[in-house]
Amino acid sequence: MAKLARLDITEDVRFDGRRMGEIVDELGESTAESVICAALEQLANGLSATRNAAVAGDRAGTVAQAEAVARLAWQLGLVSLAGVAVDVGRCADHRDQSALSATLARLMRVGRRSLTEIWDGADMAG
Repeated sequence: MAKLARLDITEDVRFDGRRMGEIVDELGESTAESVICAALEQLANGLSATRNAAVAGDRAGTVAQAEAVARLAWQLGLVSLAGVAVDVGRCADHRDQSALSATLARLMRVGRRSLTEIWDGADMAG
């Protein structure tokens, strides 16, 4: 009988902590917290919208949503997430369904990990 091994896929995320620091310096701690929380909620919605557009076969919608996620992720200093979102947009734009499926799955993993790390207040500098 063949043995099956479970391979867990984990994604390291890179985070530019200076960007969050700049946001706090510009807005003050209380306002920055509200703005960052709202941005994270937008990011979560954007990830969902990107996935939904891709599943629906909406190429233009997938590209637009992935670009919006990338912009927001850059603004928050979520370097890994921004890069993967750009890759998703490119795959959709080039109509490469196999690559889109793979990069979309990666976007969901990196997105989930990035949001979790920020919500938990973990130091992701690196």
